[in-house]
Amino acid sequence: MTEKKRYSDEELEEFKVLILEKLEKARKEYDLLRADVMNTDGNGTADTSPTFKALEEGAQTLGKEEAGRMAQRQAQFISHLQNALVRIENKTYGIDRLTGKLIPKERLRAVPHATLAVDSKK
Repeated sequence: MTEKKRYSDEELEEFKVLILEKLEKARKEYDLLRADVMNTDGNGTADTSPTFKALEEGAQTLGKEEAGRMAQRQAQFISHLQNALVRIENKTYGIDRLTGKLIPKERLRAVPHATLAVDSKK
């Protein structure tokens, strides 16, 4: 029996559905993170004491920085998912970029944007 060179169109469609679901969720999370970073209303600290206001603003700045980092990671994840969709359209999805062999379905279900099998990644 010969080894499969690529996933079938039906299998690719299954992965496409999975990726589209993850992409929708990732975009929603990204939008929430961006909104958190862009929030400039000050959260009503105008009537608090100056010392408390300074502490609260410092914590708010740290929170925005963390949200900014998370938004960047989410944007990168979205990009990886979009690239996976392109590979599906090209029928090259699920092929290990080092060995040319198929990445196991279990790995692709867990990490749908993977381009390497676990052995290749090591």
